[in-house]
Amino acid sequence: MKLISYKRHRYPPEVIRHAVWLYFRFTLSLRDVEELMAQRGVEVSYETIRCWTLKFGRQFAHNLRRTRSKPTARWHLDEMVVKIGGKRMFLWRAVDDEGEVLDMLVQERRNKGAALKLLRKLLKNQGVRPEAIVTDRLASYRAAARDLGLTARHRPGGMRENNRAENSHLPIRRRERKQQKFKSRASAQKFLATHAAVYNVFNLQPHLIRRPTLRLFRAEAHRTWAAATAAL
Repeated sequence: MKLISYKRHRYPPEVIRHAVWLYFRFTLSLRDVEELMAQRGVEVSYETIRCWTLKFGRQFAHNLRRTRSKPTARWHLDEMVVKIGGKRMFLWRAVDDEGEVLDMLVQERRNKGAALKLLRKLLKNQGVRPEAIVTDRLASYRAAARDLGLTARHRPGGMRENNRAENSHLPIRRRERKQQKFKSRASAQKFLATHAAVYNVFNLQPHLIRRPTLRLFRAEAHRTWAAATAAL
């Protein structure tokens, strides 16, 4: 895991790490994070926090992704409409059957080419061949699966069959509202990639486990975060 260089920053690494964690872990604006840091006695502007999220967010996410185990072989794909810079675009997302976010792509269209781009990226980066690819009945998925020789693994169904992907959109919708829509396609892609990496580490699903187990999982998640953001 690559250590992070915090050189030429007047704030200590602990402050930077905590501010970035607050922003990506919770549904907070940059001004909300500024307020929380001030409550802890750290005077830092929201603009400085924004710079930290841009500079360090991708580095943290890269390290976090390297710590994750391989996903399950059952993938759920779905797309959602997002407004970016006032323009209607599509966020294509994939999760496994445990809710782990596998990947996402912001694209202008909702067609075969867009579905192919997402599937190719998944097959290249996930390190596991899918046993099943669950989607809605959008014809673009069927055409893309046919081109990639995945027709036998493709499971088109209704909303109920793809609830896992539908439910995984909710945190993104909350962030979209909090940030008053995304401002550009590039910034949306960068934010969502980092958000997914942090979300995967801290998505402990407490409603499914007992309290002692939750404490163990939470401690492990914070150890993972500490290792991924460790200073050079």
